[in-house]
Amino acid sequence: MRARTALVTGGVGGIGAACARALARQGVRVTVADVDEVAAKTLAHEIGGEAWGVDLLDTDGLDGLRLDVDILVNNAGIQVVRPVEDFALADFRRIQTLMVEAPFLLVKAALPGMYERGFGRIVNISSVHGLRASAFKAGYVTAKHGLEGFSKVVALEGGPRGVTSNCVNPGYVRTPLVEKQISEQARAHDIPEDRVLSDVLLTDQAVTRLVEPEEVASLVSWLASDESGMVTGASYTMDGGWSAH
Repeated sequence: MRARTALVTGGVGGIGAACARALARQGVRVTVADVDEVAAKTLAHEIGGEAWGVDLLDTDGLDGLRLDVDILVNNAGIQVVRPVEDFALADFRRIQTLMVEAPFLLVKAALPGMYERGFGRIVNISSVHGLRASAFKAGYVTAKHGLEGFSKVVALEGGPRGVTSNCVNPGYVRTPLVEKQISEQARAHDIPEDRVLSDVLLTDQAVTRLVEPEEVASLVSWLASDESGMVTGASYTMDGGWSAH
């Protein structure tokens, strides 16, 4: 039996790198996809995988693509924090392009091969913001809600053909994206950065700490495994109890 193959987008930083390493430890041959091709090649060399330098904002270049992978992890994302009245249309569109259109095109490219083999695992890195809203994040919340809906459609279409599709919904993860938000929220609320976690970001969590990327990767690894075949169309929260409110 040939080794499983995987593609992880946004594979260089935070969650993506943790997922790539975790899958590689399971014997999966991982392609690290990232706009930073140099960093992607470095990580790919480390884990014995391959690198794909790609700008997922160039969706025209993804249309008509064929991906021959068993596991697809849609992780790439960006964040812009602004009130709606100040939210630039260009930023809103950029977020939808990267976090909704690109996953759609990558899934579309991967499904034919998955259907031929009768096996596929699509794991979409969503967010608690795919289930809940926060002020000042219109672009991100809209995109994650869209990704949730798309994931469920793929689950319904792919289930009879051996393909599962699920979302992982972490709260705030210890990543460069969140570190950037901490500084932005400090400015927005006029408070020191060391108070942002306790006073702003984690106020709705029962477990008041950041999620570690490796914790997300452990769930992704299971959802990508043979043992998760009956799990599809689901959204797995990893948010310290935030969504329990």
